[in-house]
Amino acid sequence: MSLVELIAQADERGLAVSGLACLDRCVPLLAGDDEVLRPLWSSLAQDAGAGDWTRRLEEVRGGLDTAEHDDEAAALARRMLAAAPARPSAAELRVWADACSVAALRVHRLLDGAAAEGGEDGDPVDACRAGRTEGMSPLVAAELRRQVAVLELLSAHGPTGLRGALEVSTEGRRVLRAALSRRSRRND
Repeated sequence: MSLVELIAQADERGLAVSGLACLDRCVPLLAGDDEVLRPLWSSLAQDAGAGDWTRRLEEVRGGLDTAEHDDEAAALARRMLAAAPARPSAAELRVWADACSVAALRVHRLLDGAAAEGGEDGDPVDACRAGRTEGMSPLVAAELRRQVAVLELLSAHGPTGLRGALEVSTEGRRVLRAALSRRSRRND
């Protein structure tokens, strides 16, 4: 099943986790530590309700770098955070999860040396989300697998899949930090 189909079939919790996991993997672009999104993960784990999510989202926004920079990848991550619905409904979460999916794949494409050098024609993000993965760079392919894994974990295991989704996200954050480090060395 393609990523687009998984997002279309996901329930409210799956959508919230999908968007949050994409944002979590991109936190290094916002100068955030590994625990900055923990309040939102906890809100989802406790199924605490919209009011708790709203309060915790504001805390998180206050703890991350939202200043404008010239970096396109960081701008995509800031938009993911800014677009997080304060009062999440299924419709709002679906739009957010979809937008986060696209943004996270574009971030990974920007950070991939081959993609940044123009090794591919056009932007293959929409095609890979629909299941056409030929010619995809390794960094984008890994991010696509993580997004699919998060949605499949929640679909198969419900709330108990949250821990696995967090583990997938943590691994992805490490990969993104390594890609940022490579980019920094390349630019020096």
